[in-house]
This record gives sequence, structure tokens and C-alpha cells, in this order.
Amino acid sequence: MTDTPPLPFLTAKLPGIGGTIKTQVEDFVVEEIPVYEPCGDGDHLFLWLRKQNLAAMDLERRIARALGISTRDVGSAGLKDTRAITTQYLSVPASCEAAIGQIDDDQITVLKAERHTNKLKTGHLIGNHFTIRVRNPVDGAPARAQAIAALLGQLGMPNFFGPQRFGRNNVEIGLALLRGENPEVMARMRRGRRATLKRLALSSVQSAVFNRCLMQRMHDGLTHTVLEGDVMQVCASGGPFFVDDVAREQARFEAREVVIAGPMFGPKMRRGRGVAHEREQAALTAMGLSDKDFAGHGKLLRGTRRPYLVWFNEFVIEKVETDILVRFTLPKGSYATVLLGELMKSEVGGFGGLDEPDSLALDVPDDD
Repeated sequence: MTDTPPLPFLTAKLPGIGGTIKTQVEDFVVEEIPVYEPCGDGDHLFLWLRKQNLAAMDLERRIARALGISTRDVGSAGLKDTRAITTQYLSVPASCEAAIGQIDDDQITVLKAERHTNKLKTGHLIGNHFTIRVRNPVDGAPARAQAIAALLGQLGMPNFFGPQRFGRNNVEIGLALLRGENPEVMARMRRGRRATLKRLALSSVQSAVFNRCLMQRMHDGLTHTVLEGDVMQVCASGGPFFVDDVAREQARFEAREVVIAGPMFGPKMRRGRGVAHEREQAALTAMGLSDKDFAGHGKLLRGTRRPYLVWFNEFVIEKVETDILVRFTLPKGSYATVLLGELMKSEVGGFGGLDEPDSLALDVPDDD
């Protein structure tokens, strides 16, 4: 079973604000929050840049072309939305410093460039700050939005992967790869794009299983209930551990010291135990998968754990003419479209994700 059903809302009993997003590029503004700033010395150059209406992979290709380097030499902490104005760091070799002026065009602006000792890698960020304009919401939208935000502030936001993670057929491609097949789209792509699609497709299967596990817990009323054998994460450090004292960990969960962590299957993933393990295995079986299917893909499918719930930092609503402006900050890897779905009470997908580019689909043109 490879479908990706609509995501449920944790705040389903509260009315949404309706409206639309991304009518214009400037309606969706994202700024990366780096985990560290460049130190000013080293063999790598960190570029703090702004892009607009440009896919993440196109950004990397254009920078590589302007600097005369391979896209493999371009480092990023996370892929940003396409139809948006986004600000983020990318890294390139310091030897490119003299050519930085060749990058700027009508979609890319380098705001500053500083040296650092290491290449920027995926995950080297704290989170992202969003400023989003919701156009033509219903009457009373600000009050509705505040009520939804207040409830999510108490309960946490379901940490689903947004629909844009899966594209039109990334899960199907990923399942074929796990079965040892080579889909036609892979065979007719250039090596670089083939590698990117393989990574996205395999990770989309991991994400689909995670979403299925979280949806089932929500359906069963277990989103906020610690089960024996659950894998938890310490909120401050991310350190994983098994639940062996349900009452103790339930109290720590309610104090936001720890959070229940769902599966991102792979050889390195810490397996749950008991009933928690059985539930996760059931999600695999429902997709025609088993643990062994995730072996043999190296770094692409190492496996890890992902919190089922996250809490956003700040939430500000501002009325602008007939629209509303929403500002909030999410931790890395979490999807603004999931929070917008809770607010608008509609599935918000197909816009380019927080950490993923627009999907590569089977009907992409042949690469020459």
C-alpha cells in the first residue's frame, strides 16, 4: 500500500481559518537559524544568501556553475522551499572567494561571505523562522488562529512529514528500489539527479512509515500516552532510551523533559520493544515491508528516531488588510505546512517543503 492519506488534525475540534497561501512568492518567507556562525578562517566559505522562487537543487546547480565547481562541493544545512523567499547558508570551497560576485542574479543574492573550518552539512541548523501571509481567511480568523496555537502550545504539533515530502510517486519509486528494482525514471537520469532521486525516494518510504505510525497513535488516542517499550528522546539532548518505567516516563513526558520518538527505519535505528515494537512492525507490514528491506543502502538508510511531537517557539498573528500574517519558529526537520494545515483545516501540500525540494516525478523530461 503506497498511498499517502490526508493527515489528521490534532486540533480537529477547533474551526480553522481557511484562506490560501503562496498566492505570491513574498507570501512565504523562511529564514534559517544556523547552529553556529562561521569563525572567519578556514578552507570553506559560508555564503549567507537569499533566494526567491527557486528550487533548492537549482540553487546549488547555479552556484556551482557560476563558481566553476561541482555541486558535490556545495554544502547546505537543509533544502528550502521553492515558491518562497528564503535566507540560508551554503558553503563552497574558500578557493572560490574571488568569484563570489558571479553568483548574484535576479533570484539569488549573496548577503555576506565568511570563511569557516568545515563544509556545511545537512542538519547543521537549529530550525527555521517563518513569516507567512494567509490571504482571504474567514471572518474571525485571528481569534481562531490564536485558539489553535494555544492548544498546540499545550499538546505539541504532530511532527508529520508534509505531503510535499512524497511528491506524486516518490514512495512508489522508493519501494521499487527497496525491492531491488531500477525504475525507468532512474535509468534515464544523469548520475547526479539519479542519486538525488534515490535519496529522496528512499527517505520518502521511511517518512511514510513514520507518518503511518503517528496517524495510528492519533487514531487510537495514544499520541500523549507513553507505552512500555517505546523509544523516547531527551528533549534537551536528543538522546534515545527505552521506556522501562511507564509512570516515570509519562510524568517526564508531561513535563516536556522527554518525548516519544517514532521510527525512521534503517539498520542503525533503535528498535522498540513489546507493544510499541508490535505497533511499528504492523505499520511496516501494512506497506508490504520488513526490517531487512532497509539493509544494504549505506548512508542513505541508516535509520534513526524522530519525535512524534514538536513545540513551536513563538506564535504571532497580525492582521494585514483582509489577510493575516503568521510568524512562528519550528525546529529543524519539521514542516510549516503541517502547522498551516492545523490552522487552515486543509491539507497544505505541493508547495515545496521545509527540508525537501519539489518532488522529482516519473514524468520528468529526459536529461541530455
